[in-house]
Amino acid sequence: MKGSQRAELRSEAHHLDPAVHVGQNGLSPTLIASLDDALRTHELVKVRLGRNAELKPRDAAVELAGSTASEVVQVIGRTATFYRQNPELIRKDGQLPPWRR
Repeated sequence: MKGSQRAELRSEAHHLDPAVHVGQNGLSPTLIASLDDALRTHELVKVRLGRNAELKPRDAAVELAGSTASEVVQVIGRTATFYRQNPELIRKDGQLPPWRR
């Protein structure tokens, strides 16, 4: 992903609320499936790491990105943003991107 694309996605993600929360159970298969589902429907997703999470935010983001075949857009504090394009989503000219709907 190019730097300009990443910057555009960062600005789009600024207004999003975290859709997935990592709790005390860590990066469980259920959490990964939840993130995978959110990426499939929205493409751009924020994940919030709880204070009890054992991993460092950057390490957790890299592991989640590898598990979901997505890209880490940014990690700020305990919040990470992921992007994965879904070619199956129908796109029309002038229509809002899936994360804004």
